[in-house]
Amino acid sequence: MTLRALLFALTLAAAGTAGAVPYPQHGRLAAATDVGATTAVAASEPITVTVALTLGNAAQVEPLLEAVYTQGAPQYHQFLSAQQFAERFAPDAATLAAVTRHFTAAGLTVTRSATAHLRVSGSPAAIERAFGVQLHTYAVAAAGTSSGYRYHAPLAAPQLPAALAPAVRGVFGLDNRPRLFPHAHRAALRPRHQGGVPNTPDPPGAWTVADFADWYDVKPLYRSGIDGRGRTIGIISLAAFTPGDALGYWSSLGLNFNPNRINVVNVDGGPGPVCDDCGSLETTLDVEQSGGIAPGARMQVYLAPNTNQAFIDAFAQAIDDDIADTVSCSWGEWELFDSLNPFGNGPIANPVTGTDTSTLTALYDLLAQAALQGQSFFAAAGDNGAYDEQDELPPNYTQVLSVDDPAAQPFLTTAGGTTLPGVQTFSDPPGFSVDIAAEQAWTWDYLIPLCEALGLDPLGSLCGIYPAGTGGGVSIYFPRPFYQLGVPGMVNTEPHQKLYDESQNPPALIAALPAGFPGRNLPDVSVNSDPETGYAVWYTSSASGFSVEDFWGGTSFAAPQLNGVTALLAQGTRHRVGLLNVPLYRLLRQGGAYQGRNAPLRDIADGDNWYFYAHKGYDQTTGAGVPDVANLLEALRGLGF
Repeated sequence: MTLRALLFALTLAAAGTAGAVPYPQHGRLAAATDVGATTAVAASEPITVTVALTLGNAAQVEPLLEAVYTQGAPQYHQFLSAQQFAERFAPDAATLAAVTRHFTAAGLTVTRSATAHLRVSGSPAAIERAFGVQLHTYAVAAAGTSSGYRYHAPLAAPQLPAALAPAVRGVFGLDNRPRLFPHAHRAALRPRHQGGVPNTPDPPGAWTVADFADWYDVKPLYRSGIDGRGRTIGIISLAAFTPGDALGYWSSLGLNFNPNRINVVNVDGGPGPVCDDCGSLETTLDVEQSGGIAPGARMQVYLAPNTNQAFIDAFAQAIDDDIADTVSCSWGEWELFDSLNPFGNGPIANPVTGTDTSTLTALYDLLAQAALQGQSFFAAAGDNGAYDEQDELPPNYTQVLSVDDPAAQPFLTTAGGTTLPGVQTFSDPPGFSVDIAAEQAWTWDYLIPLCEALGLDPLGSLCGIYPAGTGGGVSIYFPRPFYQLGVPGMVNTEPHQKLYDESQNPPALIAALPAGFPGRNLPDVSVNSDPETGYAVWYTSSASGFSVEDFWGGTSFAAPQLNGVTALLAQGTRHRVGLLNVPLYRLLRQGGAYQGRNAPLRDIADGDNWYFYAHKGYDQTTGAGVPDVANLLEALRGLGF
């Protein structure tokens, strides 16, 4: 099977709830039926796609960004407004006119939706003419308690005229199947009792934001009046939630907050109703965690359907709105699928240069804009250790070292995960205990003895521990960014990473990943994310109603928690923090990250993520380590914030 055939097979997503489409379930493909040409099936239903254009003066973006984040430079922390960014970097009038003429000539309506984005709408037939594709509709049958749904997708990659292709970074919406994953996990083998350190009000497994604040030294900020007031937290998510869950969670902790603080912004019509299989718990925990850590902050929650088009549109709106000071997202997919997907969500083949554009490049442009505007962005590193693709491929494919997008993006902070110290005691077998001596990189390989005691294969599905753990590794797409240069511990991509389809005889080579590529290393910073030492979530299920669910974790918690922390840092420094990676890595280079009683970071030197090992300094499991939030604020002030 070729890479194109594999990616096309992955359009056959899991079935879902009426009115909302579920995210794909970890490598499980559902049968989909090609019901024919979209023009014949739904000729009267218009299709809208997003066309991402090349920025004007694109060569000036990165040099300006480095200058804005270089201490001592004249532009240091001279963040742009969204209007100023548009004035300098929006596509020029000639480009807009040429692209608009092409699409209007095909009978389509063109409107400006963001600084460098157009919305192009019309009949399926007109869309097919404009992009040189044939669209088909696919039906996924109902399965179990889930109803069926339909999506459309092109039979081949879209094409644009040679004169126009260089102006286009990506086209999104020709394929509208669900494809992104939330990075939340439930404990596989829950301990009956947790003892020893940490001595927090609630035991690990039932942690709240109050326990997080206790362990990571947030409380001194609260005592000094820093609670996020005057700042706005943004959330980007692909599933609906019940705002009352978050309000009840915060009230249960005695937090002081404005009950009208949450503003929901539905992008591209929104994701539909609350739906367990669609990821509604993800959105719920994102809001509860970020808003609970910074209870005084306002909240902008951008909700979109689970398509690449809506994902891009949500980022574009959050960035062009320029309301949120700090934003997190805990959804993603393997970066290879963003860079080499030929079925309608990028790439667009450029017949002049021979290069492709994709979701990766469109997000890159947007996040560069956000960094220039001083917005801080956070993404979850993923929950499958060093093998991110294990979420998305069926079991007959070999595993390769892989990382998630948008976590691999260079202009955001990637949140990794740890396991808390302490003794975990299990009921089965009776009295079985695991003792974690110190906070370590989260990977469930410490539960291998428990699986063996239960007579289960530690690497098998019945045990459920493999390959769960903090995402981390090296991007095969993005080169090492300026802030990671000169930082000890950086590595290049590993050799011999080949993806095979082993259902064929002999196994078919799908892709050979580049070896020795000096890519962006991730994660950047970490906090407790292990579900075994995880969190309680107040959640109203679409199936069973309200409950308080414990033993949830995943790097889905780390991203919104760091989002909330950064709202506090912004209040404490009296201005936006921007790209947090720059001061984090500056502290590492200057040797002040871990030293003394006021160290802003605590090094994590134990644990692994099934391939990379934690060690002193930066590593590909926990990045720069975990924050001491109060000390980090003082360190930022010392760096001129």
